[in-house]
Amino acid sequence: MATMVTPPKRPITMAVRLRRRTAIISRWLHIYLSMVSFAIVLFFSITGITLNHAEALGGKEKTTVTKGELPHEWLRPANGAEPDKLKIAEDLRSRHKLHGAVSDFRVDDNQLEVSFKGPGYAADIFIDRDTNKYDLTETRNGFIAIVNDLHKGRDTGTAWSMFIDISAALLTLVSLTGLVLLFFVYKRRVSGMIVAVAGALIAYLVYLRFVP
Repeated sequence: MATMVTPPKRPITMAVRLRRRTAIISRWLHIYLSMVSFAIVLFFSITGITLNHAEALGGKEKTTVTKGELPHEWLRPANGAEPDKLKIAEDLRSRHKLHGAVSDFRVDDNQLEVSFKGPGYAADIFIDRDTNKYDLTETRNGFIAIVNDLHKGRDTGTAWSMFIDISAALLTLVSLTGLVLLFFVYKRRVSGMIVAVAGALIAYLVYLRFVP
C-alpha cells in the first residue's frame, strides 16, 4: 500500500501575518466603534435634517419681559470701583432662574448690560445705574432650536465642544476602519471603491453646480 506524503506547510511570512493582524484589528475597531458611536451618528443625522429645515420645524419663539431692581451700592460701589460682575450675574441667575452661561457683561457710565446664552435660549438684562431698575428679556426657542444649537456647538460650553471633537474623531475612525476592511474583501474591493469615489464625486458636483 502506497503511503501518502503530506507536503510540508509553507511558512507564514511576516507580510501575511501583518495583513491578518490588520484585518482583525480593523474589524474589531469598526464593530465596537460603530456601536459606541451609534447614538452619536443618529443624533447628528436627525439634527442635520432639523437644522436644514430650521424655519419649518423651529416652532414659535417665546419671549418674556421682567422688571426688577438691584441695590444701588452694587451698581455704583464706593470710591468709584467697578461693579462686582460675578455677584450681580449670579444674583440675577438665582432670582429669575436663568439658564446658560454669561456671554457678555458690559459696564457703561449709566448702564450695565448682562447677557446669558445657552442652546435655544437667551436672556438680556439692561440695568440703569442711576435708578437701580432693570429690564430682563428672556427668549426661549423650543426643543428643535436646542438640538440645532447642540449640533452646531453654539453657546454650549467647553464640555460639549470637546464632546463634538471626540464624536468627530470616532466617526473618522469608523469610516477609516470600514475603508481598510473593504480592501480585505477581495470580491467587493473594486466595486466598493467605485461606489465610494462615485459618492464623493456626486457631492462635489452638487457643490459646483448648485451651491451659490
